Amino acid sequence: MADEEGASPRELVLEACRRNNTELLEETLKDLGAAASKSGKKPEDHVADVLNNARDGVGNGCLHVAATYGSFEVIDMLLDQEGLEIDEIDRMEQDTPLHKAVRYVNSLEKSVWPHGHSIVAMLLDAGCDPRIRNKAKLKPIELADPRNTELRSMLQKGEVSMLMGGDVVEDDDDGPTGSAKKTFGPRLWWWELGYLHRGRGCWLRQP
Repeated sequence: MADEEGASPRELVLEACRRNNTELLEETLKDLGAAASKSGKKPEDHVADVLNNARDGVGNGCLHVAATYGSFEVIDMLLDQEGLEIDEIDRMEQDTPLHKAVRYVNSLEKSVWPHGHSIVAMLLDAGCDPRIRNKAKLKPIELADPRNTELRSMLQKGEVSMLMGGDVVEDDDDGPTGSAKKTFGPRLWWWELGYLHRGRGCWLRQP
């Protein structure tokens, strides 16, 4: 089992989320799967259990932590894991990972908003629900900086897509069969926003 100074697998996952450390996350997930196989468990079930029960000291899950720190590549890897809870609620604010991603964008200088937008786009593409309200009764769009019209438009179109039945589960060619990762049916509203799909949930803004 991957182990840094006695850290548990859950601690290693959270550390990878903070540092956007894809190598650490990949090694930890690989070791979790191997340990599950040796004990007669289904690797994907064991991995999902560890990911869904990993919490930091204030009750943030792995996706919350990764979104808070803007860890794009780690989020992409997490969303490929079968059984991952993508709309989990944190303990303090009752935020979803999408709420955290919006807060992250708000913390950025305007010049680097596009990086944050790509994280929000990836979470929406995976099926995160932009209609969920947190403890303060706020949806992600209601947390967005009013000046960031592009972010607000993304979230608004995400809500409309779900209301119109656009949150249809589709198999991701690059993800495992039965993955919890979801994509919206026709991605027309992403094209309207000028985003190009680059695979594995990656959306890049057209110049």
